[in-house]
Amino acid sequence: MNLNTIKEEVKKHLKQNVEISVFGMRNKNYKVQGFISNVYPSIFTVNEDGVEKSFTYSDIAIGEISIKYL
Repeated sequence: MNLNTIKEEVKKHLKQNVEISVFGMRNKNYKVQGFISNVYPSIFTVNEDGVEKSFTYSDIAIGEISIKYL
């Protein structure tokens, strides 16, 4: 997928619940569950229990994170 496709897909799901799987170094993986709160030109934010976490669209493109729309 290219970045524009990813941006449009994320923008379509603004304010909807998502689950983000983050694949860290040394097999330290974790999940973030919340809703997409804002969409910006190079990042999007996910609100998890009142805490905003930001991710880049390129993270999705290169496989550092995966996003599941709930």
